[in-house]
Amino acid sequence: MKIKSQRDFVAGLAFIVVGLAFAWGATNYSFGSSARPGPGYFPFGLGIILAIIGAVITFEALTIETEDGEPIGDIAWRPLLIILGAVGVFGFLLPRAGMVITIPVLITMASAAAGRIRWLDVAILSVVLTLGSYMAFVRGLDLVIPVWPSFLQ
Repeated sequence: MKIKSQRDFVAGLAFIVVGLAFAWGATNYSFGSSARPGPGYFPFGLGIILAIIGAVITFEALTIETEDGEPIGDIAWRPLLIILGAVGVFGFLLPRAGMVITIPVLITMASAAAGRIRWLDVAILSVVLTLGSYMAFVRGLDLVIPVWPSFLQ
């Protein structure tokens, strides 16, 4: 059997692996029922759906002909490491610096992955995502997330 799209084949396999891993991890939690779902219900369902999507993508990569086989290019290590670092800094800063500082730091670091930072876009995105996160998580879901730095509270 010939792989007709290398990119789709690898992406499909990644979806399958991640989906099955989430579904398997969700089995450690109670499922509950459809009327009263437990903490394992939603991640299990999403994991299965992700694995099914991956299977469809993998099947298409084996059956649908592409022009050049869509070879996999080089891995862009710099942006990958910057994004992973930004997520790590976000996790470290959030309980200490609060949402108002941490989200703009995350957006600025993630923007650096593109190689050129457009400051106006970073400022607008920072304001919109900080306000949106505050409204969704703090106000809407009543989650206990620090909004301001701990030394200001």
